[in-house]
Amino acid sequence: MTNDLFGGFGGLMKGLSSFMPQDNPDVKLMKIQSDLSDLQNQETELYAEIGKQSLLKNSGQFPELENRLKLVQANLADVHSRLEAAQSEKSKKEQEDLRAEEQCTCPECGYRNSEGVKFCQECGAKLGVSHCRRCGAVLAPGTRFCGECGTRQEG
Repeated sequence: MTNDLFGGFGGLMKGLSSFMPQDNPDVKLMKIQSDLSDLQNQETELYAEIGKQSLLKNSGQFPELENRLKLVQANLADVHSRLEAAQSEKSKKEQEDLRAEEQCTCPECGYRNSEGVKFCQECGAKLGVSHCRRCGAVLAPGTRFCGECGTRQEG
C-alpha cells in the first residue's frame, strides 16, 4: 500500500525535485503534492491497521463486511497462484529462447547463424551447444562428464 500509482514514481520525483530550482512554482506544487500523497498513504495504512485490529477483537460484528473480505482474500489467493504460474511460464519461455539462441550462436566466433544450420556460416565450426542430459548444465564441446553433476555424456 505504500507504493504510489506508478510504483515508486513519487519517490523518484521527490528525489529529482531537490535538483530543481526551489523557487519554481511547479517544483513547489510537485513537492506539496508528494507530501500530501505520502500523508494520505500513511492515513490509509493506519485505517487499515485499525480495521484489522477491530476485526480481530470483534469478529462476527460485521458479517457482511467479513464475507466480502473472505471473498476478496479468496480472489487474492487465486490471482497470486495465476501470477506464479504466469511467471513460471515466462521463465520457461525465456530459457527455451535462450537455448534456441545458444544453438544458433557459434561457440568459436560468436556469429549468429540461422536456425537448422549445423555448422557456422562464418567460420565453419560445429554448432549446437550441448546440455547435460541429467541436470541441463551447458557443456563445452567434447565434454565427456558434466562439471555440475558428474554424469557421463554419451556420444
